[in-house]
Amino acid sequence: MFAIATLTIGATPVLVPEVSQDRISIRGDFNGAQLLLFGAITYPPGTQNTDQADIVVVLKGPVESIVVREKQKIAGIWINAASSEFRSAPGFYAVASSKPIDDIVDGKTADIYELGLHHLQLSPAGAIDSRELARFVDGLVDVNSRSNLFKNLPNSVKITNSVLYQARINLPASVPVGDYTAETFLIIDGRVEAAEVKDITIEKIGMGRFITNLSQKNGFLYGLIAVFISVFLGWSAGYLFRKM
Repeated sequence: MFAIATLTIGATPVLVPEVSQDRISIRGDFNGAQLLLFGAITYPPGTQNTDQADIVVVLKGPVESIVVREKQKIAGIWINAASSEFRSAPGFYAVASSKPIDDIVDGKTADIYELGLHHLQLSPAGAIDSRELARFVDGLVDVNSRSNLFKNLPNSVKITNSVLYQARINLPASVPVGDYTAETFLIIDGRVEAAEVKDITIEKIGMGRFITNLSQKNGFLYGLIAVFISVFLGWSAGYLFRKM
């Protein structure tokens, strides 16, 4: 006996994302940049565009291990107190959305996809109490938010005719170099219906790149050169003052 199986194509929308530039070069006069993230939502044949569609774009990177230290004021002096190490934390994180995150998805979905500053999932290097972990995560978010490295950008994604979308994210002059991901989520009725990722690289070029590579690949030589330059500048300043 033979049976015939019918294959059906899932009637789910598809995201087609793009970025204005997938490689950003940092020179000595770099004072920040603006990244445009845009694209389209394509709907399956026979379906209609939905006004309930929302877009969330998450730009983050580079991911590295960091230590968060808490400072306490003792006898009028600020000193390092408790600390916590995270195995992987983004140096830059920005989430742009067509509406506030809390109006788009529930807390569980936001946690799963890390949508929003208060939904970052950071892995501690060792055992730590959940309340202590939350305190250090809040501290990391606060420090980086004040440095313009962590951003929540509600109502910053513009959707046209439920098809085209665009978002602009400003990068500060202090943005770290490395590999980034731009994740775009299509959310309909609180559910993530589609997601796509674009890779972005931020790198230093010219003398800045040479110095960065030297410090990372040959720290001893970099230290010697730094000491030599300091001694030379000190000697030059002393010499000039004696001549005046």
